[in-house]
Amino acid sequence: MTYSPSTPPAEAATDDHVLATWLAEEAGRRLLAVREEGLEGRALKDAGDAAAHELLMGLLAEHRPQDAVLSEEGKDDRVRLSSERVWIVDPLDGTREFSEPPRDDWAVHVALWERSAGDGGELTAGAVAQPVLGETFNTGRPPVVPPSTAPKPRIAVSRSRPPEFVHGLAAELGAELVPMGSAGVKVLSVARDVTDAYVHAGGQYEWDSAAPVAVARAAGLFTSRIDGTPLRYNQDEVYLPDLIVCRPELAEQIVAWVTSHDVG
Repeated sequence: MTYSPSTPPAEAATDDHVLATWLAEEAGRRLLAVREEGLEGRALKDAGDAAAHELLMGLLAEHRPQDAVLSEEGKDDRVRLSSERVWIVDPLDGTREFSEPPRDDWAVHVALWERSAGDGGELTAGAVAQPVLGETFNTGRPPVVPPSTAPKPRIAVSRSRPPEFVHGLAAELGAELVPMGSAGVKVLSVARDVTDAYVHAGGQYEWDSAAPVAVARAAGLFTSRIDGTPLRYNQDEVYLPDLIVCRPELAEQIVAWVTSHDVG
């Protein structure tokens, strides 16, 4: 599959939701093209990370030149701490899954944080593309979360490093565990009625959750730190190790169990 950039929708010039969606989709198309280059293992991972990062940095410089950018694959430019608008991107979330074709549980994250949006700033736009599925979830047209179709709650967990505490939480909720890759895929699985909750502790950064959390909030899902406090972005320290994303009706029970068991 070859790649050539598309022309952004006219609305992207003034609508950050549209731009975020287009950026995520363009990076996804670029990554699908990289997957067709015959690379394997570490070479495929590195090529994907670099190609998506370079594309997003170039497109943001072209279409939002006054904004700062925080990318997993770039140097942390501290100018973002005094900027009014900061794009927080993970060019390839789920690099391991990306390097294992035909797996589809990897994603592209694009989020916008704005200082003027509230006390301490807030996420105001975001998009998560799942390129293999041909789907992009965004804040401009948030996903409509359907009623749960499962007979018991389902909790998304890492397929390679599920936290030990999640087994106790599952027992408390009478839930089953659903392993999958990318953090973004796990968050959006709640919106898609693939799972009902994603509870994580043990190491993430702002770019891992910013775009998925923006979309989850727009869809009406509950989001917080593991202790129930708000998730904050564009902080001096970009380490943001834990989060809860779940259906609102499960939030109180999950937070109560987690805080009473000293998880984190």
